[in-house]
Amino acid sequence: MKLLFLNGPNLNMLGTREPDIYGRQTYAALEEYIRDLCEELGIECEIFQSNHEGALVDAIQAAYGKTDGIVINPAAYTHTSVALLDAVKAVGIPTVEVHISDVSKREDFRQVSYIRLACCKTFAGYGFEGYRLAAEYLKALLGGITGQG
Repeated sequence: MKLLFLNGPNLNMLGTREPDIYGRQTYAALEEYIRDLCEELGIECEIFQSNHEGALVDAIQAAYGKTDGIVINPAAYTHTSVALLDAVKAVGIPTVEVHISDVSKREDFRQVSYIRLACCKTFAGYGFEGYRLAAEYLKALLGGITGQG
């Protein structure tokens, strides 16, 4: 089984960007966390981060036929990107939305999630642990599927 972990804008600034909201761990620590959890779960993983919407769309499209599931933290694009929504719908790959912070307790504009319309589950407010919850959820959902990745 192969999962694609996509991270959107400003996540590369973890540890520096608003540490009271996002924590003090760096993006490199998040990548290490994801690799370790995937090794533990017996899942192959690819990790990609971009500050550019089109690069994230390209990554979703490139996953078609090669990836069994997607874990996406679209960051600010959660609230603005119909393009990411359409890309996930187009490829039909089971996708889980993840947010490090609890967006439901934040600003009003963060209550809108376009991507959620194409996702089978959302985990928000669990910090890095949300990525584990998403991977475990997809592993259970997909069961023995291993043909794509």
